[in-house]
Amino acid sequence: MGILISILICDLLIPVTMFAFGLYFSNRAPKSINHLFGYRTTMSMKNKDTWEFAHKYCGKVWLIVGTVLLLVTLVLFLLLSRVDTDVAETVSLIFCTVQLVCLLVSIIPTERALKRNFDSNGIRKNNVSK
Repeated sequence: MGILISILICDLLIPVTMFAFGLYFSNRAPKSINHLFGYRTTMSMKNKDTWEFAHKYCGKVWLIVGTVLLLVTLVLFLLLSRVDTDVAETVSLIFCTVQLVCLLVSIIPTERALKRNFDSNGIRKNNVSK
């Protein structure tokens, strides 16, 4: 049973992290643009407006993806608790890889949203210059 608890903990790391940071980022971005903490891409770090937009958008994406992964992980754990430990370990490793891919792929919709809403200089596209 100890190995199954270890598998569950490992499988919950990415979904819980995505869910927690999703909640945090969807409500507030880090106060200053920095290279250590936050959603850091070239486009998101153009200015304060792109920084806050990227965090709010990515936060919502991570909240949704993290919740789905969390629920799927719990269901998968219930199924894995009934199979051989070697099979459970293999399936867990595969699922952790899938979770990591989901984490990385979540960058794509955020970057697309930034490009839809901001020009290459980080100025909102719906603003009219006077």
